Amino acid sequence: MHYQISRNGQEYGPYTLEDLQRYLATGNVLPTDLAKGETMTEWVPVSQLLAGNVAPDAAYPAAEPAAETSAPYTNVGTVAGAANAGYSGFDYGGRDFAAANPNALANSPYPDAPNLHWGLVLLFAVLTCSLFMFIWNLIVAAWLKRVQPNATSLFYYVGAGVLLVIQWAVSANYSMHHVFEPGLHHYSGSPGGLFIGLVVWVVRLVARYSQKASLEEHFNGPEPAGLELNGIMVFFFGGLYFQYHLNRINAMKAEARYSAGAIRPY
Repeated sequence: MHYQISRNGQEYGPYTLEDLQRYLATGNVLPTDLAKGETMTEWVPVSQLLAGNVAPDAAYPAAEPAAETSAPYTNVGTVAGAANAGYSGFDYGGRDFAAANPNALANSPYPDAPNLHWGLVLLFAVLTCSLFMFIWNLIVAAWLKRVQPNATSLFYYVGAGVLLVIQWAVSANYSMHHVFEPGLHHYSGSPGGLFIGLVVWVVRLVARYSQKASLEEHFNGPEPAGLELNGIMVFFFGGLYFQYHLNRINAMKAEARYSAGAIRPY
């Protein structure tokens, strides 16, 4: 069964019980938040739901319906409030991350994203004629699959790689038998290879936007970093654009851990 979460008149979800248990552990969901399952008629506290003490006719004041958003997170309000909560207020792309959940980020059980600087990714991609960029996309997609199990970008990137190998094979075979077209003085490309190349481009584009959706879902849910990605930038820069933001989020998480550790009486 899936459940909606309501907090301050806003609804989030749907989530499974496993999702709710994980978000409760990270502080992303509060015990006092209200939950409602698909077959339930009333809202109940999350703590009561996870304790298994929910009767079919459980009564609780219903929350006012509101526009659904991606995931709940604790709003600490101001930079000063964030510092008191263990976070100094990292500015991310002009947006104050005091509105994120610093405790959830500092105590996140998820592994950090691959953290090679985006400038080095670009350099290695140029030096290897884009081969490194393709490999790096696979690495990031594999990491994303670990932290966001419903992510599908890895599937698309692997499919694009297989199609790319097929394209090379088809083009090589064609060039061996059709080096020159009669009466022409230039090489003629394989029609089949050109078609497969177009399919590869489309599949990689689908992979980019699938990865965009999964990154935004993860960094506005389990790890509430408030990530917003620009669709146009995704189209033109793809993996480099993703890596730029992953570098920034890794830096933000590092500062959240440092600030949280600095105020704890160990």
